[in-house]
Amino acid sequence: MIYPITRMRRLRQNETMRRMVRETRLSADDLIYPLFVCPGDNVKNPVNSMPGQFQLSIDNLVKECSEAESFGIPAVLLFGIPEKKDPVGSEGIKEDGIVQNAVKAIKENCKDLLVITDVCMCEYTSHGHCGEIVDGDVHNDKSLGHLGAMALSHVKAGADMVAPSDMMDGRIGYIREVLDAEGFENTPIMAYSAKFASAYYGPFREAAESAPQFGDRKSYQMDPANINEALREADLDMDEGADIVMVKPALPYLDVITKVKEDTGIPVAAYNVSGEYSMIKAAGANGWIDEDKVMMETLLSIKRAGADLILTYFAKDAVKLL
Repeated sequence: MIYPITRMRRLRQNETMRRMVRETRLSADDLIYPLFVCPGDNVKNPVNSMPGQFQLSIDNLVKECSEAESFGIPAVLLFGIPEKKDPVGSEGIKEDGIVQNAVKAIKENCKDLLVITDVCMCEYTSHGHCGEIVDGDVHNDKSLGHLGAMALSHVKAGADMVAPSDMMDGRIGYIREVLDAEGFENTPIMAYSAKFASAYYGPFREAAESAPQFGDRKSYQMDPANINEALREADLDMDEGADIVMVKPALPYLDVITKVKEDTGIPVAAYNVSGEYSMIKAAGANGWIDEDKVMMETLLSIKRAGADLILTYFAKDAVKLL
């Protein structure tokens, strides 16, 4: 039927009507809150390029997690900043490493909060790359042992889920085997499956102190031009045992989120990354946009594209408006 019999505006007349026929809904249950943990006591170092985000010592991290839990945020994702770094990221697999100790502290104080840990070597290596360097390049297979040991150490500390972000081939299957062999077959893996070599990561690298000291990450992170490759990556990770697959970044790759969701049929996460966050914060601070409205529209767009879970630094701000 056509106008005037069909009038699309009939169901847009007021907020109540719009709410009743709304197709996509965002809730606190969709959100995962990334946090940065560092050594020391009573440390709260502002991340200059990410207004409102901090490097937190474990005591302050626990306070932040308690507040997030009280807001109804179901999960946090931890990134660790070690006291010292070396070529193979030894601090990342220590029983008393920064993330391992942080996990223990959170689980003691926040009983219902899901703790997810980033599994990657870049924060712990002196060269800033995501694996072991051999002849000037990241060696895929030599890196798997480090990643498996890191994941296992996190789970032994009490992590509810691990999230490998390194983009080494075969690492999901390797980590799955390591966890299963140690009796952690029920611990889920959220795989950074389609992680693109993106310029949107800049502010994160300041926060996590993880910028590569030479070269770039294009030999292991994905070419931004490729969508079929992203589907292959997600399918491979799913076949290797991933319980959730992720697309990162989110906003420039909404089409990839949609395709991955359609292709895999399993839960899909999307990372609303630091650059996306910082652009909105900067524009809001300058009065160029309504920060709250753009934030919510952004998160809704990611959900509408097909993401079941959204990792976002806006998590606390967003739940206040939901």
